[in-house]
Amino acid sequence: MRIWLDGTLRDVSDAKVSVLDHGLTVGDGVFETLKAQRGRAFALTRHLERLTRSSRGLGLPDPDHDEVRRACAAVLEANPMEHGRLRVTYTGGVSPLGSDRGDAAPTLVVAAAQSPRRPDTTEVVTVDWVRNERSGVAGLKTTSYAENVVALAAAHRAGASEALLANTVGRLCEGTGSNVFVVLDGELHTPPLTSGCLAGITRALVVEWAGAKETDLPFEALAEAEEVFLTSSLRDAQAVLRVDSRELGTAPGPVTAEVMRIFEARAGADLDP
Repeated sequence: MRIWLDGTLRDVSDAKVSVLDHGLTVGDGVFETLKAQRGRAFALTRHLERLTRSSRGLGLPDPDHDEVRRACAAVLEANPMEHGRLRVTYTGGVSPLGSDRGDAAPTLVVAAAQSPRRPDTTEVVTVDWVRNERSGVAGLKTTSYAENVVALAAAHRAGASEALLANTVGRLCEGTGSNVFVVLDGELHTPPLTSGCLAGITRALVVEWAGAKETDLPFEALAEAEEVFLTSSLRDAQAVLRVDSRELGTAPGPVTAEVMRIFEARAGADLDP
């Protein structure tokens, strides 16, 4: 495997990041995960724009979009794959121990790995931990992912692929690495960004292409929904068959199936929508 590190394509065994990198010591970094198909990254422009928003939210310098584009192209060319995950990581660079950031340039890493196409359906669980919609990093895609690791591990122990979380006031928010959509009385809804959820790229495309409503919903909406599905860069739109012990019947349901059809057609027609 070859990866991009600070301006150079390197073998993974030769790629070294300082043990004093702020991304390692305090999680001071942001990242993007993109779907890669046959050597091309999907929705790269939108991902670069979100990378910049997240960087500004942490006070990092704006990433150089041209460099990131070159890095993505070089990594995908060096690691041919039919379907994969492309990861862009951008950190505060070498810094003193502690929360203060140093004067070094940020660290940029781009790597890729093969990833199978997701199944059309999955199972999810709800967890007691919550998203803090008032956090200073709410809505930013940071590398501080420990609480997601804990929640996702709980989901896996329950035989599910994702954990869904409320926010601090009991409203439906998101998954550990996905956005959530529900069908209520035949209408498609997803939590608004004010819930504390991440502004997912796939989420935004589904809102635009399928006309989903951004609605402030109680967490209990999951127990009432006729259909539930998840979105993320690697899931696209994925139907939920079970929430906790509740079976949702045949999945994907009619609304979800139509969203999946629309997304596949629109994404297939334009790799950088």
